[in-house]
Amino acid sequence: MCEQRYFDDFKVGERFILPSRTMTDALFAAFQLASGDNHPIHYDAEYCRANGMPHMLAHGFQVAIQTAAGAGLFPHMTEASMKGFIEQSSRFVGPVYVGDTLYSTLEIVELKPGRTTGTVRMATRVVNQRGETVMEGSQTYLLRKRPTE
Repeated sequence: MCEQRYFDDFKVGERFILPSRTMTDALFAAFQLASGDNHPIHYDAEYCRANGMPHMLAHGFQVAIQTAAGAGLFPHMTEASMKGFIEQSSRFVGPVYVGDTLYSTLEIVELKPGRTTGTVRMATRVVNQRGETVMEGSQTYLLRKRPTE
């Protein structure tokens, strides 16, 4: 178990590096099954090649889930203080194909204190194996402040 942290314990600039993931055919198939997405650009390699792409193109949400904080330590260190995941945004700035390896980072960019809680806003960034940014966005969490003793 991680040492528990509260809103007051975080600093702007803290970074959380998430595990890398190579986007395989199996991950594409699992996403298609879970999402119900039926556009061939996301599941038919021959369709993609016939339309000038090197392979299947990842759905934006398939890229966005690579920033799930649960893949890293943040939610484990906030088990006692987490009230909720309250907002998410994503901007997709580059393509992701089968075979690409994605590296995701969350960085605290804003801390807004309230009376008993505070919001932590993190910038999200996903880059591929060539260091090209493919997604950027943000996530906001509501955390309790440290209890007074």
